[in-house]
Amino acid sequence: MTLESLVILLLVGGIAGWLAGLLMKGRGFGILGNIVVGIVGAFIGNFVLGLVGVAIGGSILAAIINAFIGAVILLFLIGLIKRA
Repeated sequence: MTLESLVILLLVGGIAGWLAGLLMKGRGFGILGNIVVGIVGAFIGNFVLGLVGVAIGGSILAAIINAFIGAVILLFLIGLIKRA
C-alpha cells in the first residue's frame, strides 16, 4: 500500500464515518473513531452490496457512498448491541 492510497483510505473513511455519524443522530465516535467506522464500513459495504449484486462504480464518490452505506450498517449494529 502506497502512502497515497493510505491517505485516500483515511480520507474516505473519515468522510463516510462522519456522514454516518450525522445520519445516525449522535452515534459518531469522534474523528478517529469515525475514521475507523468508515474504514470498517467500507469493507461491510463492499460485502453487502456484493451480495445484493449492486455495483456503484470506481470513482472516489462511489467509494465514499459504499463506505457510508457500510458505516451506517455498522453503527446500527453497534446501537443494537449497546441497547442489549
